[in-house]
Amino acid sequence: MIIAETDRLLLSKITVDDASFILELMNSPGWITYIGDRNVKTIEEAAAYIENNQLKVYEAYGFGYYKVQLKDDHLTPIGSFGLLKRDVLDHVDIGFSLLPEYEGKGYGFEGSTAIMHLAKTKFNIKTVCAITLPINKPSIHLLEKLGLSYQKRVKPFDNNEELLLFAKDL
Repeated sequence: MIIAETDRLLLSKITVDDASFILELMNSPGWITYIGDRNVKTIEEAAAYIENNQLKVYEAYGFGYYKVQLKDDHLTPIGSFGLLKRDVLDHVDIGFSLLPEYEGKGYGFEGSTAIMHLAKTKFNIKTVCAITLPINKPSIHLLEKLGLSYQKRVKPFDNNEELLLFAKDL
């Protein structure tokens, strides 16, 4: 189900049929470095991850992460962008991840702009936030380009890792 379209991209709900793509994305260097190893190493584990995470989030909140595909390249999946309501954050969190060969081509801004528009118009979200590692300069740059501003340092998870919190009122 297509949720948004831009000049170059289609964003659609992730399904179990996307397991091989999600496996590739979750084991890409950027994902492992900046998001963390989720220990998903087989197509079966990726399918289970989708069922236990993505699909449940859609049911619970009506939104989640979406598969991002290139319109002019046989709908090649290139990443995942979306919204997540985390118990540890006050506001809905925007996130994005691209396969390495598609980074630095403007897809992150294009797709994330569509997500921000959905957050405001379809999901009636008033404030969007984001968390990132202080070393993740590309993510920080994209968040600032999207109009989110640095708020403070936070330690939202049990691992006690310090992250930067950004936010924007929509």
